[in-house]
Amino acid sequence: MNVACNRVTSRVGSLVLTRAVSMSCCRLKDDFQDLIHPKGREPGIPLYVEREGENANLKRARLTYQSRKRGMLENGLLLSTFAKKYLNTFDDNQLRLYDKLINLPSNDWDIFYWATGVKPTPPEFDNEVMNLLKKHVQNDDRQARIMQPDL
Repeated sequence: MNVACNRVTSRVGSLVLTRAVSMSCCRLKDDFQDLIHPKGREPGIPLYVEREGENANLKRARLTYQSRKRGMLENGLLLSTFAKKYLNTFDDNQLRLYDKLINLPSNDWDIFYWATGVKPTPPEFDNEVMNLLKKHVQNDDRQARIMQPDL
């Protein structure tokens, strides 16, 4: 922390006033960077915990919401239209796979890159649900996907 002392001169009528102003309690914005994001550490993301005892209807409702409310618009559009098309037909195992797919990766760009084929899908996510998502992303029937489907 820098300690500085400045002299401030003001003029009031014919009088010239000079006073010392201590700057010891002033900090610059950058002085707090290490407190906000310590070097080499990013803010933590809560770990994914599979929900036990959640019935299929509640899980579908939660996954529909999570498919719509993503960190990026591209995934919001892709996953919400995918969920609208497939979630009601998924069995318990497929719902579990989809839940892990959209909640385990900490970066939405990873999901986007895997689904669009830009990056290879890691083995733990390379399953029937990911294959359906990749087919959905190809959009062979040329559906307009410029907004999320109605609930």
